[in-house]
Amino acid sequence: MSKKKKDTQKEGAQASDQVKQEDQATGQNPASGETAVEDKATQTPEEALAQEKDRYLRLFAEFENYKRRTSKERIELFKTASHDVMVALLPVLDDFDRALKEMEKTDDALFEGVALIRNKFFETLKQKGLALIETQVGETFDADQHEAITQIPAPSDEMKGKIIDVIEKGYLLGEKIIRYPKVVIGQ
Repeated sequence: MSKKKKDTQKEGAQASDQVKQEDQATGQNPASGETAVEDKATQTPEEALAQEKDRYLRLFAEFENYKRRTSKERIELFKTASHDVMVALLPVLDDFDRALKEMEKTDDALFEGVALIRNKFFETLKQKGLALIETQVGETFDADQHEAITQIPAPSDEMKGKIIDVIEKGYLLGEKIIRYPKVVIGQ
């Protein structure tokens, strides 16, 4: 028998013993609501065995549910544990993008070095579950996917209600949006 099964059986037996001790201390039988003295006098050994077996199975099922629930909570915690770190690193990624935009105008060797560092940094974050929300100028504004910073008069009628400029990129962590893209829309 495996160590896990033995531990599970020990814990189930300990929980059952604890319930028995509590029942004896109060003189109550939770299954029937009668006192322990009356119950023993009218109950056959087979009924008592069946009743204890039922209580054991219920305790065991409750413990299995507890184990399943805690393991599920643990998995969720691991998925979202990096949320705070990712949110803290997004401004650094934005700074890289701004630096690259300015460096495009000057030295090529320096630009290539910073671009390599930025790409490596972004790929590392991507491996941990970060994804860029693709937002293009001219897309229709969607309040569920974008955050409108301001509205300006649209340069043309077809740009009304559409994205005119993307101020800050948005990101997903897994399937959850951790930062909405900040956009300017036309009115």
